[in-house]
Amino acid sequence: MHPHPTWITTPITADLLRGALELEHTAHGVLPHRLPARARAQCADGQLAMAESQPSGVRLVLRTEATAVELDTLPTKRVYAGAPPRPDGIYDLLVDGRLAGQGSVTGGNTLTIDMATGTAESRPGPPGTLHFTGLPDRVKDVEIWLPHNETTELVALRTDAPVEPAADRGRKVWLHHGSSISHGSDAASPTATWPARAAALAGVELINLGLGGSALLDPFTARALRDTPADLISVKIGINLVNTDLMRLRAFTPAVHGFLDTVREGHPTTPLLVVSPILCPIHEDTPGPSVPDFTALSAGRLRFRAAGDPAERASGKLTLGFIRDELARIVEQRSADDPNLHHLDGRALYGEADHAELPLPDELHPDAATHRRMGERFAGLAFTANGPFADESA
Repeated sequence: MHPHPTWITTPITADLLRGALELEHTAHGVLPHRLPARARAQCADGQLAMAESQPSGVRLVLRTEATAVELDTLPTKRVYAGAPPRPDGIYDLLVDGRLAGQGSVTGGNTLTIDMATGTAESRPGPPGTLHFTGLPDRVKDVEIWLPHNETTELVALRTDAPVEPAADRGRKVWLHHGSSISHGSDAASPTATWPARAAALAGVELINLGLGGSALLDPFTARALRDTPADLISVKIGINLVNTDLMRLRAFTPAVHGFLDTVREGHPTTPLLVVSPILCPIHEDTPGPSVPDFTALSAGRLRFRAAGDPAERASGKLTLGFIRDELARIVEQRSADDPNLHHLDGRALYGEADHAELPLPDELHPDAATHRRMGERFAGLAFTANGPFADESA
């Protein structure tokens, strides 16, 4: 036992982290990124910068006898003007793969976002400390999953026994890209996002490139997928293209082909699953953009509505219904020469019956219960026998 721990400080290096594509050294410590610097340099969009720096799926993974762990971090908290305060981000502690504790870090920087004006204001704040004690007194694998929705600079790691990187367990690596729904939106904690839940059920290592508001068929994202080693890849396409009103029909189909072509340059035969949007009634037949419902916001609730007009479909504006049909057609066309390319209708993860039971609280994002359901369904559809990610060696 370690009743009076003598703290050992261990540098936080890339070999202790999983799920990040790059580490940036900052004035405070290190900042995990989910897009490489070359990609970040090609887009000055603040939404993308915020999303890719929020460490969804990123975790510290340690092999140690330590019974106590402290982690100093500098979080960046989001505040939406006029909306209720957001809860502090949650850190999940796993011991040998099982959830053993949760915690939060107070303080940190604050980013205040005014959706009415489209502006954001940053205010610096101090680091805080996460404490976990009472861990089993034996050699074990310890994982600390960082908050999926809170930019987190890692300042210092302290333990009461030495740590080393956990051994590679030989599990397949699943690389996934999608929107804020894949990023985690309103999931209960970082291991409860639907991709994290699916990965745990399937026994695979997750790299989550779900980027809130930024699944926009960007070429730099496709190159990041191309250049990241992976055994399984999925891309979830659709909702952000509609709610940003980014492109028209003429651009959409070539952009999908180009995105998939780029991924295939680095992964020519890797199982690649294209997932269409889950049900979202406000955009099934109504184009974007999505805009905040300021009536609801004035009452302290964050909700969205579709600002497009269904008649605009005639001029090529995108809806989710069209995107689903076109993605199915594209995959069918390409799979004649690419037998490892597959398609999944997103409504199999969340459809009309699910919406009747578990409606989208803000009209766009699933709640915590829906994330659990989607993760379980994806694991059942993708990773089991006859699924596109089935383990052929089993």
